[in-house]
Amino acid sequence: MDAKGDELAAMIAEIRQRVRSRNPNGAVVPDAPIADLLPLMHARDAAEGKVASIGTVNPRAPGFVNSVVQRVKRLAARALDWHVREQVEFNRAVIACVQSTLEALNECNRNITAVSARISGVSGEMQQCLAEAQQLKDIRVHWSEWRVAWEKKLAETEIQFLRSVAELQSSFQHRVTLMDAHYREQVKAQHADFEGALARTAEETQHRFWMELDRVRGQYETLIHSELRLLRQKVSFARTVVQVAESAPAEFAHIDWLKFADRFRGSESDIRQRQSMYAARFRDHSPVLDIGCGRGEMLDVFREAGVRAHGIDLNDDSVAICLSRGLDAEKADLFGYLNALADSSLGGAVCCQVVEHLPPERLPEMIRLLHRKLRPGALVAIETPNPECLAIFATHFYLDPTHRHPIPPALLSFYLEEAGFGRIEIERLSPAADSMPSIAELPPAFRQEFFGSLDFAAFAIKLG
Repeated sequence: MDAKGDELAAMIAEIRQRVRSRNPNGAVVPDAPIADLLPLMHARDAAEGKVASIGTVNPRAPGFVNSVVQRVKRLAARALDWHVREQVEFNRAVIACVQSTLEALNECNRNITAVSARISGVSGEMQQCLAEAQQLKDIRVHWSEWRVAWEKKLAETEIQFLRSVAELQSSFQHRVTLMDAHYREQVKAQHADFEGALARTAEETQHRFWMELDRVRGQYETLIHSELRLLRQKVSFARTVVQVAESAPAEFAHIDWLKFADRFRGSESDIRQRQSMYAARFRDHSPVLDIGCGRGEMLDVFREAGVRAHGIDLNDDSVAICLSRGLDAEKADLFGYLNALADSSLGGAVCCQVVEHLPPERLPEMIRLLHRKLRPGALVAIETPNPECLAIFATHFYLDPTHRHPIPPALLSFYLEEAGFGRIEIERLSPAADSMPSIAELPPAFRQEFFGSLDFAAFAIKLG
């Protein structure tokens, strides 16, 4: 029952709202009064009640007489119907016109009400704008008053700032004067110290110069005596490039090995250029032992690269040549020197063009000795003629009568592996085609297999 009552109340409220929207006469709009159409509506209703009364009979009380009178009236009205028909239609047209006028007036009232509502909204916004304008006016007045005070304060601050700048400038000038005087005193003292240090340095440099000059004079004297000795007697040079325990055969004692090495092995500059590639590999493996240092080409390469190296050789004149050039070398037998060294004391070892002079049974012994004397991670390099290249047997190998046996790369790798070395690497050197252009005419595969490189170098690392 309550639900139906609520639904009925909602329907009544909706009907009332529709009626108010169509007839806004009851709306209160103070700023826009509207015309009251209720009297006109009452007059229209009264006219609608009379619009069809013409030609009708008024009711009377029942009775015979009244019935006769009523019948006579109906006959008279029916007889006059043609006369009043136009009047009835005119009355209805007038009522329709009045109805249309009422609807138009109602629409005007609604429009006036809507316009009045919009005007009221705009009026509210205008009131808000006026309030904001008044606030801005107050702010402007306040800012004008504040600006006068601010300009006055700015002038006072500017005066104080200029006074402070003048004081700072005066203080700065005074400080600069003091600093300049102090700086001049410091420069004078430093100049005196510099002159004293320069005099001491010049004296020390002169002293070292005379000492170096004395050393060079001694080296030149040693070199001159060595050259004079070589002129008086040709000494065997076989042990300059080999490290063997026994002496060279007597039949080779009178060969000019210096001239032999220069002609068939190459000049010092050529050998130094070929051996320059060892510097990068041994840069982090100091100290390095150069076995069979000869004239010291490898030691020169290491010195230029900043690698600390020491050379050994059996020939007195070769060692003298090295010492005359300021190289670290000494006369020593290969096996005796290695046996005397402390184990794991070397950072690297290089042996160029030596092992082919050794008896075959002593090569594994030398490699085992090197393994004992090198520390873990040390590098060893052994260079020798390459027997895989057939050209060396017709040219370089048998030109040296002290060569014993060629050593193939596979055999040298096997010896290194047996001694405990690892990361073995074979690098071919001196392509035969560079020194013998006719080899270039051979088929590439055949040339690479049998006429590749004249020398090779085996590199190995002592494993930890």
